Amino acid sequence: MAASTEHPPGPSPALLARWSDLVASARGDAEGPDPRPYGENLLTRWAEPQRRYHTTAHLAVVLDRVDELSAHAENPATVALAAWFHDAVYRPDRSENEERSARLAERALPELGFDAARTAEVARLVRLTATHAPEPDDRNGAVLCDANLAVLAGAPQEYAAYAAAVRAEYGFVPDDAFREGRAHVLRRLLALERLFRTPQGYDRWEHTARRNMATELELLSAR
Repeated sequence: MAASTEHPPGPSPALLARWSDLVASARGDAEGPDPRPYGENLLTRWAEPQRRYHTTAHLAVVLDRVDELSAHAENPATVALAAWFHDAVYRPDRSENEERSARLAERALPELGFDAARTAEVARLVRLTATHAPEPDDRNGAVLCDANLAVLAGAPQEYAAYAAAVRAEYGFVPDDAFREGRAHVLRRLLALERLFRTPQGYDRWEHTARRNMATELELLSAR
């Protein structure tokens, strides 16, 4: 995973520091390659021009939510690593983003000095974000999926901004087709027995997220 040589306007110093601290902590301060070039590469990916919602701002929020839910995880550092990779490869016109992001993790993490077990768990978690349906005993998966879905429980203006950003990301899709596809996604999520699998996430976000999605679905159907 080669580091990018172009940085306009430059990766966030705060996020780069966060990445470097995470890698050092997860490696247990063992000797390994400098994590900074890998962090720069990831942040360059997260800042690609086709993104409107899946941006560095989304990454930062997911990392914050992982921290908030970390007591539920079996290995919080592993979940945080998966958060960094979970949309590192993202093209809105493709359906294999989670798989390609997982493969990126499978290449990068061994280079950074992580063992096969940690690498496999990060890649598994990244792939899980395609369905957001962890098994009942999957504590790491529950934390990552809850952190990624927490945006659904924003205040009305925050949810509206999120929905608008998603629409902008799919600006190449005609309105009728977008409404049909978006409605399918919302119905699939609403059909889940639980959106949020951690006790904290369920208590904080379940009701509001369902209300927001039901409102959006109603608005889509009315057009």
